[in-house]
Amino acid sequence: MDTVFTLPHRSAAPGNGTALASAGYGPSAALFNGLRRFGTAFAAASLAVFLTLFLTVSAPAAAGDRTILALGDSLTAGYGLAVQDGFPSRLEAALRARGVAARVVNAGVSGDTSAGGLGRLDWLTAEKPDLVIVELGANDGLRGLDPAETRRNLDAILSRTKNGGTPVLLTGMQAPPNLGREYADAFNEIFPQLAKQHKVPLYPFFLEGVAARPDLNLSDGLHPNEKGVKVIVDRILPYVLQALGEQ
Repeated sequence: MDTVFTLPHRSAAPGNGTALASAGYGPSAALFNGLRRFGTAFAAASLAVFLTLFLTVSAPAAAGDRTILALGDSLTAGYGLAVQDGFPSRLEAALRARGVAARVVNAGVSGDTSAGGLGRLDWLTAEKPDLVIVELGANDGLRGLDPAETRRNLDAILSRTKNGGTPVLLTGMQAPPNLGREYADAFNEIFPQLAKQHKVPLYPFFLEGVAARPDLNLSDGLHPNEKGVKVIVDRILPYVLQALGEQ
């Protein structure tokens, strides 16, 4: 039987229209504090994200371009940022600056969990991308979902993607420390263990160098701003290049 972790109050997923409980994330409790209710503004933003995702996935790649599918949540979707300032666009620009002709598809959905990502996987990978970057798990941790459930979902994502012949780059997450040491240990070990099990490269923590830095995050203390996205892209770029066989 899976362990069930009981919380004094439940944290909501970023971008799901519910205010977060005051909770830390990753190395510092300050990161997730102060998130306000999104209300109507968020509903409009969610629609914009959906339309952007639909149009991006539908748009044809230029001849010779490799396709990278960025499968994630609001951190991938670029919540609060212009499209050109989000992670997929910045990563694509960084790759092209290195002479790598690649198109990065924004398959991030705000508020998505690992289960949501798994549910979207098959149609997103139908066109056989050249690489899938998996950035999921933050909302699982914020909601206090059983780490065993998160593990099963990510395991299925990696299995299906690899069985389809597509390389994967897995990015790690860290549990909110307010959930306790037992939960954090169970959650944080998911990513390195799955990377080892499936023999896929791991970028240990997607928010490395950005978490708990007010100057690199939006006013909600949760999502990276333009400068924060640049830090993420600069740090993850060598891993992406290696996954593409460029290093």
